[in-house]
Formats: sequence, C-alpha cells, structure tokens
Amino acid sequence: MEYRYKISPLAQRKITSFYYNVAKKYRHTYSRELMHKNIDEAVDAMFQIERTLLRRRPTISRWAGYNMAHTAKWYFAYIFDGESVTVVDACHAQNMRSSEGGTK
Repeated sequence: MEYRYKISPLAQRKITSFYYNVAKKYRHTYSRELMHKNIDEAVDAMFQIERTLLRRRPTISRWAGYNMAHTAKWYFAYIFDGESVTVVDACHAQNMRSSEGGTK
C-alpha cells in the first residue's frame, strides 16, 4: 500500500538543527557533506514509517496522543489515518531522556 507522507516544519527543523549543531561543534572533523548525508538519511527514514518502522506507544509525555516510530538514531512522533502519515516531531536518540527534563 502506498501512503502519503507529510513532514511538519518542526520535524524537519529538529533534524537540520541537530546536525547543524554537530557540524558547528566538530567543525574540524565533521564535514558539510557528512552533515547533508546525515540529514538526508534521517528524512529518508521518515518515509519508512508504517512500512519497516513499526508503530509504538510514545515513551515521552509530550508525544502523548501520537504514534511513535524509531530508527537507531531518530524517534518520530506521527499521526496515521490509514492513508497518510504526518510526522509532527523528531528527536535524536541521544536526546530522548533529556527531553523530559531529566539527565542523560
């Protein structure tokens, strides 16, 4: 089955800003090419939601009411209506615990 995918500006911004900050912090060892490759891979992963990335119950309270899917590096909050997937938020795996106000 073919689904329609919609990516919210927030989800796109979270991915872009994460890798932009990595590039800023590690500017001597993390190339712009690798930054763009990592962004592309994260965005491509969103198109696997409800295909190879299976639906889960959210593990963080701010995503209550959404579905959640994850890869090794990214977690996505999304809405699925049977025909379309709307990705509303994204969070890098290393930030999942700290996003609730706790420590890493």
